[in-house]
Amino acid sequence: MRHLSRSICLLLVSTGCAFAATPAEPAPGGGPVLVIHGGAGVVRGSLSAAEQTAARQALAAALREGHALLQAGRPALDAVVAAITVLEDDPAFNAGRGAVFTHEGVNELDASLMDGTTRAAGAVAGVRRIRNPIQLARRVMEDSPHVMLMGEGAERFAQAQGVGFEDPAWFRTEKRWQQLEKARADADAARNAQATRTHDPLRYFGTVGAVALDTGGGLAAGTSTGGMTDKRWGRIGDAPVIGAGTWADGGCAVSGTGWGEFYLRSAAAHAVCSRVSLLGEDIGTAAATVINRDIPALGGNGGAIALASDGRFALPFNTEGMYRGWIGADGIAHVAIGPDDVAAMAPDGADR
Repeated sequence: MRHLSRSICLLLVSTGCAFAATPAEPAPGGGPVLVIHGGAGVVRGSLSAAEQTAARQALAAALREGHALLQAGRPALDAVVAAITVLEDDPAFNAGRGAVFTHEGVNELDASLMDGTTRAAGAVAGVRRIRNPIQLARRVMEDSPHVMLMGEGAERFAQAQGVGFEDPAWFRTEKRWQQLEKARADADAARNAQATRTHDPLRYFGTVGAVALDTGGGLAAGTSTGGMTDKRWGRIGDAPVIGAGTWADGGCAVSGTGWGEFYLRSAAAHAVCSRVSLLGEDIGTAAATVINRDIPALGGNGGAIALASDGRFALPFNTEGMYRGWIGADGIAHVAIGPDDVAAMAPDGADR
């Protein structure tokens, strides 16, 4: 049965919790750490029991995939890419195969990646045929002189690099199509009634991301998304923007998920790490201040995962839920959706 893990919620702001290391979790010097998210803004009442189980199992699989690399001595960057690739291939999340649709009925994908040790970074925006945008972001970082490529240019670069392509139909899921149809119908109803359309911030959520600390003390962060349902005019949010949705340096790594316009305006990911490095705040205080104070003060909401070089981590969010998970020295994958439903997942995917 599900049970609360031995983690302690050290800081509660709004409906979100910030978690930090305890003896049951990665302690300073306690080995590699991997923390992931599958998006904030989860409305649990709209998820069936089967969907919740599938999401938990996917989160646990991503954690194990990345953690195995860390345990083998591989760099944090490898673990971040591996974990996000698992989530991009799972239609439960708004990234890769589960990406939402634009107003025109296509999938446009964004991703970014940053190495905290070198400050190297790579990003792609608005690609339509790349199976795993996070892998292309790494190619941009390592095999091009640039940080961000977009649209057709990014796909031409991908072809030259031998990155995997998929037919656009591969990204289509019926659930995401129905979400687009509903968004279109809501907009039409508002126009027909000569009313102001009710703004639904939950259209902005569903990003996936990962942060990792390797055995050498290196940090990395990455984020991938399909953006917002019914987005128009080539809209790009925070996920592919270094400093907004993704940041890693020598002391801190962050991946955000939420209303991208507000993460852009607050340089959210960088702001968290700046509070750690410049103000000397602990990772829980820094992350909660930005996510649960600064962003709501501007009118936005969402969540984030943040990891410090001492192995402590935080998962603040101010929405009903956030898909999230972590794994440390004990090798046990911990996953959660709501504020207090943390479960330790056995290797077979069952709750312990």
